[in-house]
Order: sequence, then structure tokens, then C-alpha cells
Amino acid sequence: MPYRFPDYQVAGGDADTTVFLLHGAYGSKDYFRSEISTLARNGLRVVAWDAPGYGISPLPESGLSIEGLAETAAALVERLGSKTNVVLGHSMGGIVAPRVCTLLPERVHGLVISATVASFSQKTDEEKRIFLKERIEPLKQGRSLRESAMPVINSMFAPGSAGEAVELVRETAASTPVDTFVSAITAITLYEGVPTLQQVRQPTLLMAGRHDKVGTPAGMEGITRFIPQARFVCIDGAGHYAFAEQHDTFNEHLLRFVREQVQQR
Repeated sequence: MPYRFPDYQVAGGDADTTVFLLHGAYGSKDYFRSEISTLARNGLRVVAWDAPGYGISPLPESGLSIEGLAETAAALVERLGSKTNVVLGHSMGGIVAPRVCTLLPERVHGLVISATVASFSQKTDEEKRIFLKERIEPLKQGRSLRESAMPVINSMFAPGSAGEAVELVRETAASTPVDTFVSAITAITLYEGVPTLQQVRQPTLLMAGRHDKVGTPAGMEGITRFIPQARFVCIDGAGHYAFAEQHDTFNEHLLRFVREQVQQR
């Protein structure tokens, strides 16, 4: 069952191609501010959501699941989609986005996956242990998310990453509600994503930052073996948040993909 319809922002007027932006477990639509502006300036319509539990979208009483998030995102695409629709998922959003594609095979025409993993089950036991220990254990000890998350968030950027967009990501990520974050991380760890990836038939662009320790370049490139029409790009000078750290390069690849692989079909 989909959750309550989410809060969202629309930009870009009446363009006939819409890019739907799905944020990660840390954050909200607010950290896509520069991304929204750039895509709209380049003639695209943009819809950016606050996933259930984020921003002013309420957290469902039952908590979060990737399946529920995908059904809700699909409802957003059905209600607000245009002639051509691209779903761009970052981090957790990159786990949700492929399932949206399989739910709406005729409505979604392109998929962009940024900084994520094929499935948490693909991680080693040690990687899983570290992932959860860094994110959940400090909260169980009574520390605030801002206090406990900043070391993790800072470690997710490439060395030397700076600027207004990077600081916006830091601030937005640190403002994530604790209950929402714990529910989101739990949903990510429980979801088996490979069967969904194997069903994706839309042209797909996978983008990883060279220094990303979560959606590693090797792991992201490995997703291409599951999706027939997938291509992979590694962005130098970026970590987990390439859309903020190397904004121009990220969007050069994204806009080329939309124009050549999606709109020309």
C-alpha cells in the first residue's frame, strides 16, 4: 500500500520532460536546491519530493519500507508526470527508483541512479555491521542525530569538497528526524533489490563519486550487469554527493543522458 501522498515541489513550467528527484535517507528535497535550478534552466520540468517522514511529509505509523516508498513515488509520477518522465534516485532514493520503473513501465522513460547499492544483501557481514554501527548505535546511546551523524556525513564527501551546495547538504542531512532516519535505514537493510533491478527495461544512467564509500564505483558499475540498457559514469573529485560536490560534471552527464538516451527514443 502506498503511504499518504507526499509533499513536493514543482519547477520548470510546462516542459514535456519531467525529472523526479528522490532524496536519500539523510536529507529532504531541500538539498536538491541547486539541482532543481540547473535542470529547470536547461528546459526540464522538475518534481522533487519529501519522502514520507521527511520535510513536512508525515512518517507512516507502520514505519517505512522500500516497497511502500516506491508505490508512493509511483503515485506521484502518475499524478504529476508529463509526456516523458525520468526518475532520479540518490542513495536511498536510488534503491526506490528502480522499483518505480517496474511499477510504471509505460510511464517512466528513463532511470538515473546516484550513489547507491544494488541491494544491501550484496554487502559483506562486516560492511553491514559497520554501516549500522556508524548510523544507529550512537542514536541508541541517546545522542542527537546532528551530533552523531556529522562525522558520518562529513566522511561521505571527497577530500576538499566545499561550497554552498555542499554546506546545504550537510545542514539538510543533519536535520533529518531521528525516527524517520532509523526507519529508513532499517528499510534499506531489509530490502532485496536485485530482482527489481533485473526487471528494469528503461535506459539507465548510473553515477558514482570516485571517493564514495557507500555507493562505491565498483559496486555501482556492477549494477550494469542487472539492467540491459545501463551505462556507468564515475565522477572524479566527488564522494557520496556528486550532485553537490561536482555539480557541473554531474549535470553534464545527466543532461546528455536525458537528451540522447531518453528524449530521442
